[in-house]
Amino acid sequence: MGKKSRVKTQKSGSGANTVVSPKEMMNLISELLQKCSSAAPSGGKEWEEYIQIRGLVEKIRKKQKGLSTVFDGNREDYFPDLMCWAQENGASCDGFTVTDFGTEGYGLRATRDIKAEELFLWIPRKMLMTVESAQNSLLGPLYGQDRIMQAMGNVTLALHLLCERASPSSFWLPYIRSLPQEYDTPLYYQQDDVQLLLGTQAVQDVLSQYKNTARQYAYFYKLVQITTGYNLEDDRCECVALQDYKENEQIYIFYGTRSNAEFVIHNGFFFQDNAHDRVKIKLGVSKSERLYAMKAEVLARAGIPASCVFALHCNEPPISAQLLAFLRVFCMTEEELKDYLLGDGAINKIFTLGNSEFPVSWENEIKLWTFLENRAALLLKTYKTTSEDDRSFLEKPDLSLHSRLAVQLRLAEKEILEKVSASGRDKRLHFQKKLEEGAPLPHFEESDIALLENNDTDAKLPIILRKLEEVEKGDELQVEEPLLNGEKVSFGTEKIQQVSRDVTSEQMGQTEAPELSANRTEDIPKENSE
Repeated sequence: MGKKSRVKTQKSGSGANTVVSPKEMMNLISELLQKCSSAAPSGGKEWEEYIQIRGLVEKIRKKQKGLSTVFDGNREDYFPDLMCWAQENGASCDGFTVTDFGTEGYGLRATRDIKAEELFLWIPRKMLMTVESAQNSLLGPLYGQDRIMQAMGNVTLALHLLCERASPSSFWLPYIRSLPQEYDTPLYYQQDDVQLLLGTQAVQDVLSQYKNTARQYAYFYKLVQITTGYNLEDDRCECVALQDYKENEQIYIFYGTRSNAEFVIHNGFFFQDNAHDRVKIKLGVSKSERLYAMKAEVLARAGIPASCVFALHCNEPPISAQLLAFLRVFCMTEEELKDYLLGDGAINKIFTLGNSEFPVSWENEIKLWTFLENRAALLLKTYKTTSEDDRSFLEKPDLSLHSRLAVQLRLAEKEILEKVSASGRDKRLHFQKKLEEGAPLPHFEESDIALLENNDTDAKLPIILRKLEEVEKGDELQVEEPLLNGEKVSFGTEKIQQVSRDVTSEQMGQTEAPELSANRTEDIPKENSE
C-alpha cells in the first residue's frame, strides 16, 4: 500500500508495567479451565457459576492489560486502505461505500441504483481468511495435531486472526485494521447488562457462550501459550442483491432465518420486526407416565423424540408441524394411541399428525391448545418485569446500548408468549364450538395424499415405521422427567381436566406452576426438528 504499518504492541498505560510471572498466569488459566470444564451446575446455579468464571476472566484481563496488539487512530481511518487493498486484489468496489449508520454501526451505502438479483459484490478467494489459509500459516503444525481445531473451524479462524493481527507484514493487515476493537454481543456486556437477561429464554445460551469461550481460551493458552455463496468457476465469494436499492440506501445482508436471540448472542444487534423471531421451549413425555411406551412409539414413527426442543413463533401459526404432532400425541387418550398404532390405516394416519387439516379428535385439539395457552401464560409469569415495564425502560434516554439490546430481547420474548397464549385461547374456543355443534371430524383418505404433498413442506414428517411388538424394553427411548425449558414440570391444568375426565393425574400431572428460572433453556444452538 506504500504506507508504513502503524501496528504496535501496547506496553504502556495502567497496569502495563506490572510484571506477571508465567507461573502466576498459568495458575489462573488452569483454575479457569478447571472451572469451565466442570459439569453443568444444578438448576438455578448457572448465574453463580457465571459470576465465578467472569471473576477469573477479569483477573486474567487485568494482568494482561497493555499486552494486546493495537492500531493508532480510529477504525474509520483505515477504510480507504481497506478499499484500495480490496481493489488491488480483484474485489468489486463500485456501487457502494462504507458509511456510519448511527445506532446500526458501519454498513454499505449504495452509491448508485442496484437492481434485485444484480451481482454487485464479489471477493476473490485469496482475500478470504479460511481454515485452508490457516493450515498454510504458522498455525499449520498445531492444526495438524489438535483435534479441537480440526473439529471447530470457528476456533481455528479465531486463532488465525489473532496470529495475523500480531504480524506487521500480514497480507490481511488492511482488513484486520478495519475491524472493531470490541463488539456488541453479550460476551462484551458488563455484568449488570447480562443480569437484565435473567429470566429470558435466551439467558442460558448467553451464559453457555461465555463459559465455552472462556474454556476454549484457557485450553489454547495452555497449549500454545499464546448470505453469501462461493463461485467455484470464478474462485470468489459473491453477493447478489435480494431487492432493489436506491442510491444512498443502506445495503443489508441476509443472515438467514435467525431469531433475535441468535442475532443478539452471535451478531450483537436486535432486528426489529423480525418475521423469523421465535422462543425455544423444551417439552417431554414423562417416562413414568402409564402411556409413555405407546406415546413414545407413535412419536418415533413420526420421527420425533419423546423429549425435544421446539420453538414458539412470532407469526401464525405459532407452532410448527413438528410441535403440533408432538402435542397431539402428548394429549392422546389410550384409545387414540391404539388407533394410531394398530388401527385401520395407522401408517397413513402418522402422515397427518403435523397437518392442521386432520385433527385426531375435537377433544384432542382442545387439550393441546389449552395446554399451549397455559404454558405460555405460566412462562410469562416467571419474568420479573412486565411488557409495559420493558417498554417504559426502553424510553430512557441514557440507556446503554447493551442494556437496550437485553431489554429489547426480553420484551420480544414476552410478546411472542403473549401472542401464543392468545392464539391458544382462540384455537381452544374454536374447537370447543366444533365439539358443541357436533361438527363431523375430517377423516384422512388415501386420496388426500395430494393435499399433504401440496401443503406447507413443514407439515411433512419423516416416518420411521416399526411394529410395536418389535420394540425391546431395553430399546425404549431414554428421556427425562416431564420437561418445560429444562425444568421438571407438571403438564396438567384445571382446564384440561375439565375437557376430558378420563385423563388421570398420572397422565397429565398436577396443576402447580413450575418455578422456572435462568436455567429454563437447554444449551442447544439450533432448534431441534423445526
